[in-house]
Amino acid sequence: MEMSAAPGAPGVPGPQRQRRSGTVKRRRWGGLRQQWKLLGLFEIDQQHQFYGLTCMMKEGLAAAIQTTVDDPPTKDLSDDDFRSEITHVHKDFTLETFAGPVFASLRASLGMTEEEYQQSLCSESCYLQFISNSKSKADFFLTNDKRFFLKTQNKREIKFLLANLKIYMEHLRKYPHSLLVKFLGVHRIRIPGSRKKYFMVMQSVFYPDDRINARYDIKGCEVSRWTEPAPEGSQIIVVLKDLNFEGQFINLERQRSWLLQQVEIDTNFLQRLNVLDYSLLLAHQPLHHDERNQSLSFASLIVRTKKSVNPGSSPVHAGAAAVPGAVPDDGASRRSSEANSSHGGRFSPSRPENVSPGTDTPQIPDFKAQNRRLLPNQKNPLHVIDGPDQRYFIGIIDVFTVYGFKKRLEHLWKSLRHPGKSFSTVSPHTYSRRLCQWVQDHTK
Repeated sequence: MEMSAAPGAPGVPGPQRQRRSGTVKRRRWGGLRQQWKLLGLFEIDQQHQFYGLTCMMKEGLAAAIQTTVDDPPTKDLSDDDFRSEITHVHKDFTLETFAGPVFASLRASLGMTEEEYQQSLCSESCYLQFISNSKSKADFFLTNDKRFFLKTQNKREIKFLLANLKIYMEHLRKYPHSLLVKFLGVHRIRIPGSRKKYFMVMQSVFYPDDRINARYDIKGCEVSRWTEPAPEGSQIIVVLKDLNFEGQFINLERQRSWLLQQVEIDTNFLQRLNVLDYSLLLAHQPLHHDERNQSLSFASLIVRTKKSVNPGSSPVHAGAAAVPGAVPDDGASRRSSEANSSHGGRFSPSRPENVSPGTDTPQIPDFKAQNRRLLPNQKNPLHVIDGPDQRYFIGIIDVFTVYGFKKRLEHLWKSLRHPGKSFSTVSPHTYSRRLCQWVQDHTK
């Protein structure tokens, strides 16, 4: 006997189609629940697949960092420092450290001692594995205090960073409050009978994360930029995306103009490196009552301003040769800021409250020229900005995707597949401008 098919399901009886639909829904829900179970932080104990690897990392890093503890880098870095490769041989593996003196110099400029860096990376406490909803195939590890990320990278990405390390260091010297992620070490571990593995150490943008209640990965576009939030009350860490943030604002008030200009400076730098697909990491947490609307006395203003200005951040010498990825000198930045101010531009840094134009002293720099901000008196100040009600954690990560032939083809394909919609694969110039515009539209 022939059975009539249900509408929209040729050849499938109605009851059977309903049962199949219910099975599919259960499978989807089960898969989603399983995905949620896998997201988050997991302690890498002795039963964990990465326990052996992370123990080797710790042992290798302890010896590598001890080298710079015993022999601190000189103030002036040489070309040899940038090309430096030091190998430490251990019982079951070797660890190679690239440009060790350069990264030690950067750590020192961030006010970090080698001993505390070593203690955090090499303590007896287990590393944590971070599993996110990112499409990246990299492995992410966190130190137990959550201060530093260790991320595996492919050889191409490591070569790109080392090739542009001078430019990156110069950018951070000129703009010590850059939002770019701070790379603190690059290494390669060799284990007999296994593939060599490259990894880098980075400062965590979301540190300390005790009270963070939402995390976002922002690219300034709409295609594939929604993530299913974790179930309410869940302890699972889900990094949300652009579309999840719609209808919300980063409320900074007087700090807003600083953020707009720094994002423009940093993305302009990345544009000159011909990269795209980087992300603006964003998180927020409510301020405690005693942290809100703190007025700055003139004395505390001077103290915090001294802390805020890097003594090594003077403009590049006028006769210095231009390098790829260089940003305009401080004078040009000042002229640009003033031009923006006179035309109602949005990237002009504002003078802090409680400081009138006539009260600047030698201890307080010209904020327009220096593009500095007052650092909060807390941990990780370079990635933290306080608004009137919320504390925001902000940083720019994933800066290794070069706009080459493959990405140009991908841009063409996505243009055909997503007509009229914004997607991540666009030219570095468009990507930079679009992310600046996103920050402009979502701050107040």
